[in-house]
Amino acid sequence: MTIAAAEARALDLAAGFLDAIRDGSLDAPGVTRASYGAGERLAHARAREAAEGLGLEIRVDPIGTLSMTLPGTDRSLPAGIIGSHADSVPHGGNFDGAAGVAMGLAVAARLRHLDRRLDRDLTVLAIRAEEMVWFPANYLGSRAAFGLLPREAPDTLRRADSGRSLAEHMAEEGFDPDFIRQGRASLDAARIAWFLEPHIEQGPVLVEAGLPAGIVTGIRGSLRHRNCRAIGQDAHAGGAPRRNRRDAVIAAARLVAGLDDLWTAEEAAGADLVCTIGEFCTDATRHAPTRVPGEVRFTLDIRSEDVATLARAEAWLAQAATEAQARNGVAIDYGPALHVPPALMDPRLRAALGAAAAEAGIPTMPIASGGGHDCATFAGQGVPSAMLFIRNDGGSHNPAEAMEMDDFAAAFRIAAGAVERFG
Repeated sequence: MTIAAAEARALDLAAGFLDAIRDGSLDAPGVTRASYGAGERLAHARAREAAEGLGLEIRVDPIGTLSMTLPGTDRSLPAGIIGSHADSVPHGGNFDGAAGVAMGLAVAARLRHLDRRLDRDLTVLAIRAEEMVWFPANYLGSRAAFGLLPREAPDTLRRADSGRSLAEHMAEEGFDPDFIRQGRASLDAARIAWFLEPHIEQGPVLVEAGLPAGIVTGIRGSLRHRNCRAIGQDAHAGGAPRRNRRDAVIAAARLVAGLDDLWTAEEAAGADLVCTIGEFCTDATRHAPTRVPGEVRFTLDIRSEDVATLARAEAWLAQAATEAQARNGVAIDYGPALHVPPALMDPRLRAALGAAAAEAGIPTMPIASGGGHDCATFAGQGVPSAMLFIRNDGGSHNPAEAMEMDDFAAAFRIAAGAVERFG
C-alpha cells in the first residue's frame, strides 16, 4: 500500500471514531462523557473496536485504562505511548482529549497499513477521568495508573453530578477500586520510553497565527486560591465618611488592578504568565445599594511555565495583602493554596516533532499549554514527554470546539513522522 493510501485510511478511521463518539454522547448543546460514566464507556468501546480492527493487542487495567498495542520488533524495550483521555466536561465539545486518542489510533493504523513495526512497542492509550469537573482531583486517571492517588481517594472523592463515590462509580463500570486503595500501579515509568499527547489547543493562539499545529514547550504550573476573602466592615453608604470606611470592594479591586499591572510588567520582561480572577462577589444575603460592603469573596488562578515567575507572583500577593490592611483597613485572606508545578516538555522529542513538521512542509510554532493535561503526570514521573497542539477555533470545554479535519491531518503527519524518529 502506498503512503498516501495508508494515511487516507488512517484518517478515515480517526474521523469515524470521532463521529461515532459524538453521535453516542450528544447532550445538547454539546456532548457529555462523564468520568466513569456512560459517555466515557462508549468512547472506550469505540476505541477498542477500532483497535481490534487493526489487530492491536488490547489490555484494560483494573481502573479502566485502555491500552492498544502494536508490537515492536524488540519487545524487551520500553514502549512508546501516544494518547489522551476520552471523558469530557458536561455539554462540552467533542475533541478535547478524544482527538488525542483518535490521533494515536491513526498513527498505529498508518504503521499497520504500511506493514511497518517500530523497534519498540507502540501503545495507544485511552486514559480515564482527566476532567476535574467530575471528581475533585487533578489527572485522576493517569495518577491512578501510576499509583499516585491517595489510598482513600475511592471513598473520599465524590462525583459532582451524582454525589456518589469514585469507588461506587468504578464498581458500576466493572473496575476495581481496591487497586487504588492498595496503592498499586499499572504504568511503570521505567517501562515507558516516551509519551506523546496530541490535543486540541484550548485557546486562540494557533487560530490567530494561522497555523495548523503547535509544538508545546511546557504545561504551565499554577498557584490557585479558591477561597479568597477581603474582610472589611459593613457601613452605611451615606453616613460613613471615606476616612472611616473599611471597604472590601475597593481593597479587592485595587488588588485585582495591581495583579494586572504585575502581569503586564512580567509579560513585558519576557516572562510566561497568565492571571485569572474567576469569581468576584459580595455576599448576596448582605449586599445592598446603600451598604458599604464589608466582605468580598474571590478566586485566584495564576499560571506559568516558570517556577521563579510563580514565586514572584506569590510574593507579590503577600505584599498586596499587607498594603490592603495598611491603606484600607481590609484583611486579605487567600485561604489554602494549591501549587501545581510546571511540566516542561522533553527537548529531544520537541526537536523530533519540529523535524517531522519541516519534512512534511507543515508550519508550526512553539506554544505553552495553559491547561493541565495527563502529559504532566507522565513528565512528573520522569518519562520523556511531548505534546502536539491542533488548531481549534471556538475555544475548549464548550460546544463550540471546532477542530477541522484538515488541521488534524496536518498534525497527524507530524505525529506519525515524529513517532518514527523518537526511537
